[in-house]
Amino acid sequence: MGIWIELGVFVLALAFGWWQIHDVKKAREATQRQRQAEREARERAMQAQQQPPDPPQGS
Repeated sequence: MGIWIELGVFVLALAFGWWQIHDVKKAREATQRQRQAEREARERAMQAQQQPPDPPQGS
């Protein structure tokens, strides 16, 4: 009977570990997406600063 309790605890520990690994992967992906978006926004801002202003339209 005791082996089943130990086996149950072991399975619960494995399930908890898998759940934690899954959460860490999701958080890592979210961080990477956020960093990529920040990098793209920074690049767009730098490109906007580097472009000369449009010449005025003659009237």
